[in-house]
Amino acid sequence: MQKRITILDKAELAMKKAVKKVVAQHKKDGRLLAVWENGKVKKVAAK
Repeated sequence: MQKRITILDKAELAMKKAVKKVVAQHKKDGRLLAVWENGKVKKVAAK
């Protein structure tokens, strides 16, 4: 029997997929990512 996926689980999976896509595109283009760290916006290279 398969486990039912809740709407919350579906949303989390969709968000993770979207983030991976954005990181990959930024890495490909050589652009920096904006992240929130210690209450401030910081630009970092995609890994």
